[in-house]
Amino acid sequence: MTYQVLQNRFKDLIDNHPMSPYQIIIVAICFILNMNDGIDVLIVSFSGSDIIKEWSLSKAQMGYVFSSGLFGMTLGCFLIAPLGDKIGRRKVFIASLILISSGMLLVGVCTSYLQLLTFRFVTGLGIGGILPTMAATASEFSNNKRRDLNVGLVQAGWPVGAILTGFFCAYAIPQFGWRFAFLFAGFISLLMLILVVVYMTNSIEFLSKKQPANALNQINSLLSKMGHDGIEALPKSEENKSEAPLNALFSKEYKNSTFKLWIAVFFGFLTLYTLMSWVPNIAKEAGLPFEMATYVGIALNLGAVIGTTSLGIIASKFGLKKVVVSFMICAFGIMLIYGNISLSTSIIFLLIFLIGIFVQGGFNGMYPILARVYPTEIRTTGMGLAVGVGRFGAILGPTLFGYLFDNGLSISNLFTLFSLPLLVTGLCVWSLKSKNLK
Repeated sequence: MTYQVLQNRFKDLIDNHPMSPYQIIIVAICFILNMNDGIDVLIVSFSGSDIIKEWSLSKAQMGYVFSSGLFGMTLGCFLIAPLGDKIGRRKVFIASLILISSGMLLVGVCTSYLQLLTFRFVTGLGIGGILPTMAATASEFSNNKRRDLNVGLVQAGWPVGAILTGFFCAYAIPQFGWRFAFLFAGFISLLMLILVVVYMTNSIEFLSKKQPANALNQINSLLSKMGHDGIEALPKSEENKSEAPLNALFSKEYKNSTFKLWIAVFFGFLTLYTLMSWVPNIAKEAGLPFEMATYVGIALNLGAVIGTTSLGIIASKFGLKKVVVSFMICAFGIMLIYGNISLSTSIIFLLIFLIGIFVQGGFNGMYPILARVYPTEIRTTGMGLAVGVGRFGAILGPTLFGYLFDNGLSISNLFTLFSLPLLVTGLCVWSLKSKNLK
């Protein structure tokens, strides 16, 4: 059997057969792992006031704590995630979870501001490394019918983790202190690490193309778990004939898509992180009572769960590209309404819920798009760099919004301004040309 014939056989086994319980377990693990990002963001937000009080920090110093985590995530996307195309997804998962667990646990016992900044950076590195790798792994273990749904569903782990962490922190921090919350989160991350060590493996696509040591036995073990017959031999890989992953991103075939995806993810992250950071404050500015405004984050994340899940279901019927663009257009309209019309409390909650559905749900469609545009051998590199570029938008957006807010720009103008990046994201997605993207 030639190398190409074998690749076609593996592609048929994955793409055109029902998913086995083992494949479903792998996707479920990726969903659970994505909760780490939601846990991390919310746990810092909820513990911020207690950290400021304990160490008498200024708001600017606390801002550096937030930024150190985001900076770590950005570097993790650039430096760690691309290793998945070289050393395998499983090793990147393990290394990233070690960083996340260590960072969380060490924050819980740190004794100085410098240590806090350092350990937040370490946690961010791990999260940055794991996010693109999860989407790539979910894509490679999914059949063609469920691929967009599963990759999108994995992204729903973020808001689920955020919601659960919000409830947990609201109870635990007043009772046991902010350090306990970080120690508990570190323990959860350790459990995730054990889950990965026991169950996670590289995909058949990766093993057959890269052919690491013992690849044949690993492939046959995977085929058995998925209910398929094994193979007797593994033809010599043609992988050495291909370009290095980083160079391939800028090859004639992928260069145009790479730059469009970077722009789309950058502007999507810019608006998304601005909303996640400022929505509670904006709700109060719109007239929502203080005690009610504290719940808008939950409404936003509930919308994100529904939006992310529904996008994948709808995309399987109408095409991923069309659905993401439609979500971006709807998000643009909803943000204009929210920022420019006087609203009742119930309508404010409804619109925040819809913003979660269409802004975060629509943006999370970028992950299955990335997974479809880039093939296995450059997938985590392509996704890692795109998300890394996007993290600069995540850092810029909330800061720019706050600066313009402080300088007298109205909520109406701010929401109009920050709704425009969604149209840029939608336009970039619409103009993508890929044989695997409809």
